[in-house]
Amino acid sequence: MKEIEELEDLAERVYHRMIDTPAKDWGMNIESWDWVPGVGVISILAYGQLTGNAEAIDYVNQWAVRNKHLSEQVKVINSMAPYAIFPELYRISGERWYLETAIQIGDWMLKDAPRTREGAYEHTVTEDAEFSEQVWADTLFMAVLFLARLARLTGDSKYAKEAEFQLLVHLRLLQDPHTDVLFHGWNCADRHHMSSARWARANAWVMLASPWIAEEIGSLTPVAEEIVDRYRQLAEGLRDFQGENGLWGTVMDQPEFYTETSASAGIAAGWIAGMRMGWLDDTYKEAVDRTLNGVMERIDPDGTVQGVSGGTPVMPSIAAYQKIPCYPTLYGQGLTLILLSLAHAEMRGPCDKYSTNVS
Repeated sequence: MKEIEELEDLAERVYHRMIDTPAKDWGMNIESWDWVPGVGVISILAYGQLTGNAEAIDYVNQWAVRNKHLSEQVKVINSMAPYAIFPELYRISGERWYLETAIQIGDWMLKDAPRTREGAYEHTVTEDAEFSEQVWADTLFMAVLFLARLARLTGDSKYAKEAEFQLLVHLRLLQDPHTDVLFHGWNCADRHHMSSARWARANAWVMLASPWIAEEIGSLTPVAEEIVDRYRQLAEGLRDFQGENGLWGTVMDQPEFYTETSASAGIAAGWIAGMRMGWLDDTYKEAVDRTLNGVMERIDPDGTVQGVSGGTPVMPSIAAYQKIPCYPTLYGQGLTLILLSLAHAEMRGPCDKYSTNVS
């Protein structure tokens, strides 16, 4: 029980560090509408559901009420992340605005969101920057997760089929056949992986998003066996790059690069989600425990998660990733919170499959 109590205490501190300290800086500003606060509220919702913390779920609802007016300002793939909480908020509150807005955004993603020539979502961002014909691993967590949750909420297979397609095409374009891990991005026009960085956090987004997406859409459309096979190959490839301290370098095949906390937490959380889905076997438990111990050592007494790299586009060279500074961020807090919450749920007892739904 001491281990469960320790996880509960750490998770609560990480959560309160996200919501109790007003911040105007980019990394910890939860009162905005973009991928950073989006990952924050997705993780807080998962924390509330996995640990039974009703206060956290209520916080997410109140956050949406405060910030929903901001959702009207921009419509790009990277700002889809906050919408991933809308399906559950509709189930809880019955407020039709959540449902109607989610459908409107889902239809925009089906019909109007920019795509590459392969049909993958082009990674558009709120910043004044264009990444024409670029596919990034981040997109699966930032946008496709929402689409999958909308599919489950509405029972409409058109959203599920699109989510399944996006998952498959991203894996096909980004997976390295030599190591089985993922490159950060792919340029569809020039047909290459740009800097060819095996960036750890890119792998974390996909490792965690894939079983979550599949869980949401599985009752509406078949999930291709190729997806499961590629996911298992990815999981095994990641195990090969795990350091002795349980963590991964920010570029995982560069042993001299600094180890990065958010990627490590996301990868281990993805392993747990994969085991709960039945995609991975129990041999990953030891590797998860090593990561959990390594991540816990990086949590300050006030709940701040240290060792988190800043926002990272596809960099022009592998060396450039090592120059990204580390500072506290909502996504670093969030991925750590998800890992702690999933580990807590596993200690309470096994589950047939992963689900964030309480309804």
